[in-house]
Amino acid sequence: MEAPLTVQIVEFNTKVMQEELKKLGLKVNHHEANITFLKSEIYAIEESIADLTIKRGKKVVASSNGTSVQEAEQRTIESICNQDKTAASLICQLKKRHSAKISTMPMMKDILGVVATLGKTNDDNLSSLLSEYLGIDNMLGLVCKTYDGIKSLETYGTEGNIDKKSGIHGLGGSIGKLLHGRFTVFCLENIRPFSGEVVIDDPQRYLMLRKPRLPNGESPPGFLGFAVNMILMDQAYLSCLTPHGHGLRETLFYSLFSHLQVYKTTADLRRAIPFINDGAVSLDGGILRPNGSFCLGDRKDVEVKFTVALSSGDSNTPGSITEMEEQVKLKNWEKERLVEDIKREEDLLKQVKDSFSNQKQQLLDYITQSPAGKRVQGSPTIRSPATPGSNPFAATPGRNPFTSTPGSHPFATTPGGSPFAATTPGGHPIAATPGSHPIAATPGNISFAVKPPHMR
Repeated sequence: MEAPLTVQIVEFNTKVMQEELKKLGLKVNHHEANITFLKSEIYAIEESIADLTIKRGKKVVASSNGTSVQEAEQRTIESICNQDKTAASLICQLKKRHSAKISTMPMMKDILGVVATLGKTNDDNLSSLLSEYLGIDNMLGLVCKTYDGIKSLETYGTEGNIDKKSGIHGLGGSIGKLLHGRFTVFCLENIRPFSGEVVIDDPQRYLMLRKPRLPNGESPPGFLGFAVNMILMDQAYLSCLTPHGHGLRETLFYSLFSHLQVYKTTADLRRAIPFINDGAVSLDGGILRPNGSFCLGDRKDVEVKFTVALSSGDSNTPGSITEMEEQVKLKNWEKERLVEDIKREEDLLKQVKDSFSNQKQQLLDYITQSPAGKRVQGSPTIRSPATPGSNPFAATPGRNPFTSTPGSHPFATTPGGSPFAATTPGGHPIAATPGSHPIAATPGNISFAVKPPHMR
């Protein structure tokens, strides 16, 4: 009875230690989940700080020089009209001077406009920079809704030559404006749209792009955002969607800018090169193309650029700028608190992990060092005394409790004889074979031999 009781004690203690180990494991998971959550909160705050920094750092020229949005738009159109013998110039002149005449033309209905007129920025320097990056051909590109609209712009003769009397060429000839050279046309329904998510609850439908991150989780110094999200659109163009529900930002402007990053300075841009995949620009004029080439030298005036205007709800009054600065300070304060919380959680996690390791080692030591623990470790179940291979009367397996010499019987003298013919020194016919027991026929199995008649 002593051995089973010892095993039960060992099993009980082992179970208690395992339960404690399980509790420590749950604590480890709890602290790790807290750290993951806090890091996601910091990420969201950094996103908000970056957006506020962009708004705070922009120079709202349109307001500071007293120019209204309408006047800024007219200046953009005039700059396009000055590009003589281009398709963009022709379309702008037709819409400006012959709007009633062309309003019923199917070809003109499919033309949404010129790239330079479909987007705005609220910073004159940024407008010039992005316009220079795209180049004059893209800025003067026509934007059609469907591929049928593109086909109607130009038709060809039997030998593949352009029919100058039809399409946009014929339309230009009708008002004395001839086209010269090639021109770019974008088809919205054929552009592969942005495959990610957009900010649905924002009227501008900004794209949810993953910002570059340093190993410490912060954005590279000087990073302001993505160019595609710095383009502002009027409500009329925001409601312009493809048959699949994609807007201009997800189609046209994403095809033009992709993940183009914007930095404060060229130095910031160059330090962040390992985190740039689709090119970058800096507010001081630096340009890194997606193919890895740099644009160096002096900047020149851009002939056609995006209209500069305030976005809805923005203001450049000192009060609004101060308010944004206060918001940035508040966000930074929240970030500092979260960083402290993460540090505290990391300390607690380390303590719990150390306790887990110590408890685990104690459990292993207890199992391996305890004699009863070794039995538990080797065999999780307690053998029954009746199990074959065990001797209920023997302290040592294979040894006869009634003999001092292993393998011999104190009463047997004639090996190989009959169990009832063999005699002991006293003439008692009891044992048959060496090592056999008068009441056990097989070692380890309990059986009672039938007594001879003279012994009954």
